[in-house]
Amino acid sequence: MSKTWRPATQLVHGGTLRSQYGETSEAIFLTQGFVYETSEAAEARFKGETDGFIYARYGSPTNDMFEKRMCMLEGAEDARATASGMAAVSAAILCQVKAGDHIVAARALFGSCRWVVETLAPKYGVECTLVDGRDLANWEKAVRPNTKVFFLESPTNPTLEVIDIAGVAKLADQIGAKLVVDNVFATPLFQKPLELGAHVVVYSATKHIDGQGRCLGGVVLSSKEWIDENLHDYFRHTGPAMSPFNAWTLLKGVETLPLRVKQQTESARRLADFLAEQPQVERVIYPGRKDHPQADIIAKQMSGGSTLVAFELKGGKDAAFALQNALEITRISNNLGDAKSLITHPATTTHKNLTDEARAELGISAGTVRFSAGIEDSEDLIEDFARALKGVKA
Repeated sequence: MSKTWRPATQLVHGGTLRSQYGETSEAIFLTQGFVYETSEAAEARFKGETDGFIYARYGSPTNDMFEKRMCMLEGAEDARATASGMAAVSAAILCQVKAGDHIVAARALFGSCRWVVETLAPKYGVECTLVDGRDLANWEKAVRPNTKVFFLESPTNPTLEVIDIAGVAKLADQIGAKLVVDNVFATPLFQKPLELGAHVVVYSATKHIDGQGRCLGGVVLSSKEWIDENLHDYFRHTGPAMSPFNAWTLLKGVETLPLRVKQQTESARRLADFLAEQPQVERVIYPGRKDHPQADIIAKQMSGGSTLVAFELKGGKDAAFALQNALEITRISNNLGDAKSLITHPATTTHKNLTDEARAELGISAGTVRFSAGIEDSEDLIEDFARALKGVKA
């Protein structure tokens, strides 16, 4: 496999294995275990003296293809595919900390991600400090002698804030910590955290990578050394493994990732510009617009905008519900990155478990709405919003 292939080619051919039958599409190896020709061969496999698969919880040929393809796209040495995005986040963080350690995380996180660092980790003696990740000084102030992990997502969910990944990575290197980046909203096509200095990248493959609402999945990518020293045993013994069937589904999904993301990003950009002109809309946040609060950082670390748009309606929750209920093409769902356009009200769905104060800190108001562009015609989406907004008070 050529390392010089561009993403669209990598995502069709990267990591492909073929059986003796020479199948065109990747095979699904739906097996729990593997057999050995001799007892000596089994012993050698378990000792690590010979290559091969042992048990599907550790890995399988189908999962291996998906992991290798994601490594090519991300520029990572190694990866582990997990059962869901949250399995990937939990594994990436918990595999490298112990009681007495300290995590610094950006406060703008998906609700379940925030629960892992703010609620779950402290139950096992791992302290956590949440910071406004947009200011590098906040990361530096939060550092303690026992700080081992930095964690952030950029752009953030749902308000699309952007964090200086290279700046945070540099600080992590200075203190001997590891930076974990949730790169879902940027997709691996528009942002390369490892190239920016991050040590670990995680994805919910459920989102853009599948992109068609079919299955759950996640992936953790890093150096082979980090995975061998931190994730390998955690993964083997706690069992967050991806199903081979889901790995096969995701392999089919990544083949069309560039095509889908291109159309989704174009629609998101056009809808963001349209919404910015509407009297019912208080503000629009989109990484491709010049008025984005972190436009200078976006120019440095992202090669494209986003498939998502965040905007705030002047009429609060009533206006948000009225808009969502009136849309005909865009469906109400807390998912994102799908071929179908989706919309959600974070205050009552993805971030409802946060306190009012915590939501206010993140810029999530009663009128905040998150839109995920699908692959429909951009003009149809804009016309659908224009019609639906007529029933929303300015």
